Amino acid sequence: MYRTHSCGELRLADAGKTVKLSGWVQVARDFGAMTFLDLRDRYGITQLVFSMEENAELCERARKLGREFVIGIEGTVRERSNKNPNRATGDVEVVVNTLQILNASKVPPFTIEDETDGGDDLRMRYRYLDIRRAPVQQNLIFRSKLALEVRKYLGEQNFVEVETPFLIKSTPEGARDFVVPSRMNPGQFYALPQSPQTFKQILMVAGMDRYFQIVKCFRDEDLRADRQPEFTQIDCEMAFVDREAILNTFEGLTKHLFKHTLGLEFADFPRMSYDDAMRLYGSDKPDLRFGMPIVELNDLAKDKGFVVFDSAELVAGICVSGRAESTTRKDIDELTDWVKRPQIGAKGLVYVRYNSDGSLKSSVDKFFDESQLKAWAAKMDAQPGDLLLILAGEDDEKTRKQTGELRLEMGRRLGLMTPGVFKPLWVLDFPLLEWDDDTARFYAMHHPFTSPKPEDVAKMASNDRQVLKDLRADAYDLVINGVEIGGGSIRIFDRDLQMKNFELLGFTHEEAEAQFGFLLGAFEFGAPPHGGIAFGFDRLCAVMNGQNSIRDFIAFPKNNQGRDMMIDAPSPIADAQMKELFLESTAE
Repeated sequence: MYRTHSCGELRLADAGKTVKLSGWVQVARDFGAMTFLDLRDRYGITQLVFSMEENAELCERARKLGREFVIGIEGTVRERSNKNPNRATGDVEVVVNTLQILNASKVPPFTIEDETDGGDDLRMRYRYLDIRRAPVQQNLIFRSKLALEVRKYLGEQNFVEVETPFLIKSTPEGARDFVVPSRMNPGQFYALPQSPQTFKQILMVAGMDRYFQIVKCFRDEDLRADRQPEFTQIDCEMAFVDREAILNTFEGLTKHLFKHTLGLEFADFPRMSYDDAMRLYGSDKPDLRFGMPIVELNDLAKDKGFVVFDSAELVAGICVSGRAESTTRKDIDELTDWVKRPQIGAKGLVYVRYNSDGSLKSSVDKFFDESQLKAWAAKMDAQPGDLLLILAGEDDEKTRKQTGELRLEMGRRLGLMTPGVFKPLWVLDFPLLEWDDDTARFYAMHHPFTSPKPEDVAKMASNDRQVLKDLRADAYDLVINGVEIGGGSIRIFDRDLQMKNFELLGFTHEEAEAQFGFLLGAFEFGAPPHGGIAFGFDRLCAVMNGQNSIRDFIAFPKNNQGRDMMIDAPSPIADAQMKELFLESTAE
């Protein structure tokens, strides 16, 4: 037996017991007559004591132990004279009687501490060492508990977990596929699924009624902190339901997860249309932890002789409470430079200080008198002491998004994104289609299987681009703290309507049949009304823990170039393999 207790288990009530512990040497402290070691496993840390007076040979052996040596000990628990209140085992220590070195360790390339000195690439290269750190372990343990709670809730709601294939057919819509060559079918390829979308719809046709899966998905796209080439979804589908039933079911799941992992309870989630979200926050995933909604000023600011506003399609701004006098000119200049960055793309920034004495001072005093500025302040619900920040642009949608980004930046700078506060929101009624000027065609806002709202179905016959732009989807996103956690829709379940949607997306009849004939064929055999949702599981873990990056909630993540630094993948394959797969050799 290597251990009778874990390194996080012993308490004062265990004093006097003989115990066995095993783990990794965290740190050693040599005080001459006494040597102290911190022994660590995933449950915690226990202090070990070696005494020159009681066993000099054992103490000498302990002094030679390096960091991350794996050892086993037997000893007696006693009360510590200098207790450590920051450690669960801090009231006790173990006086060691026997010591076994189970495995030596090289000096690790970074410190195995909560706050490590290792950079991202180094820690990813030695991920097995990084996972020894308590914060990473706690993230993975949280992920495990969350998955168990997902299964518990959905199981109680009569959902059935069904595995769907990983080797499927490539489709050109959406992000790029990862493809896998088929040895048995020369020149043909499988694709790794971006989602199990068509399979879960087939399961509804098959009568499974309520399906879920915690499933790996794959997208060959540019990476950032909240994206990985392989990621995990809580994928769900329900038959014989309308939107309300789906929202209630998965609002229930979200409440259950927060209650049973974080101990938090929520009232019913507010709902907002896509149009209102874009109008008020310049984003379809607004962060509602703070206010500062966007206010349109066209009627008050245009046609007054200021060419920047007069030539703009939209003049809009935000009111920053209580910051008129504490925001310096240097701060304003920094904000102006920030909105002019290519990532934001604004041409400039106009400010109005509504001073505490009621006077107003702006960067456009030459064009607008105080009474006009007061009208702006009144429309923006500003009070004395508030700061107004205003953008203008020739494209309404683009300017609104820029103002939304400015709002988020002010929220960050002013500390308004309070950690531990969660503001969930359903965003509803997305556009069905998006027009792309470069390719001169429509794309699906969500995916090609999303149903239009029933009242918009007849409009799909129109040839008017604006009418088609105005089509609304029976789609919904769950947003928490400005992050899209999940998205879904009511699906098309009628073959003719699905073909019409493919037509609007530029598919020929032959292309639609070639790519999705199996689904269209299934619709001819009694497909029920159905809909579903998919939660980004990695992203949900990160948001619930107040973190931006999903990497630390994935055991073995990829870096920003899509590489696994630990196993050095992707990598070339042997010429023999290339030949076997009927691929050209990369060798010169």
